[in-house]
Amino acid sequence: MKTNTCRSVLFAFALLLLILSFSIALPIYFRPFYYLHINSFSDIEKQGFTAAEIKEAYNSLLDYLTIPGKEFSLGAFPYSDRGASHFKDCKFLFLLDTFVLIISGVTTAIMLVFKRLRGWQFKIGKFSASLYSAIAAVALPIIVGVLAAIDFEKAFKIFHKLFFPGKTDWYFHPQLDPIINVLPVRFFMNCAILIGASILIISVAIIIVNIKKKPTE
Repeated sequence: MKTNTCRSVLFAFALLLLILSFSIALPIYFRPFYYLHINSFSDIEKQGFTAAEIKEAYNSLLDYLTIPGKEFSLGAFPYSDRGASHFKDCKFLFLLDTFVLIISGVTTAIMLVFKRLRGWQFKIGKFSASLYSAIAAVALPIIVGVLAAIDFEKAFKIFHKLFFPGKTDWYFHPQLDPIINVLPVRFFMNCAILIGASILIISVAIIIVNIKKKPTE
């Protein structure tokens, strides 16, 4: 069995990034999650747009946000230059998460292959490196969840100020950018819940596996 601290730290970091980026990608790439919200939108939010048009606009937006080189479009929904500029900033973050997901996934997979073929052991001190990843990952949704539960709208604004420093184009005017009416705060709140739940489930599973391992493993 071969244990290397630097290698173990790299594995722990890659696994942590994999857990986080995968969970963030869930509401992005699992589009039916959004479709489930459409029927709950009020007539005021829909503003004359049909469920099919809302779905088309959302698909066009997600295609733009997740596909490099894709031109911006919102289907039947009009938009302002200000709105388009914000989505351009969002595109960078979406693609960044996808990049991190791929790199961390490939790194983790390769290291697990070496673990199986060459007997590599990933430990930091007396504990498995994966345990540290899970504990670090599970701490994030707990901290963010507590802050969001206190005042989600305030947390939502802080999030935008952190990730879009110096910009205010994320604050949409419903008349100029009606797409915001079908992307209500409660949808983003549900996305946050889905991300947090995914992180918790994966992390707890890893922790349980580590607890059940025999001391010799």
